[in-house]
Amino acid sequence: MPQPNDRQTRIEAALAAAFEPVSLSVIDDSHKHAGHAGAAPGGETHYSVEIVAEAFAGLSRVQVQRAVMMVLQREFDTGLHALALKARAPEAS
Repeated sequence: MPQPNDRQTRIEAALAAAFEPVSLSVIDDSHKHAGHAGAAPGGETHYSVEIVAEAFAGLSRVQVQRAVMMVLQREFDTGLHALALKARAPEAS
């Protein structure tokens, strides 16, 4: 299993601090985008995130996406090019 890189660690920490998720997965998919727009030779440009957090309860999909993007704005400003996001609130019991 690949080791987390610096950006991946920062993304995980930022999302954990902001949303206190019950489930969080951050995967660097940069290798799949080599040669594409926004790809950099060192990677750390394309990520997939799956997050489940009570903080998303009652929010629309757009509101959730905006909240996540705001938390990660620093990463976008410093080279993060794309984020595939799956975010939801936990299932009601």
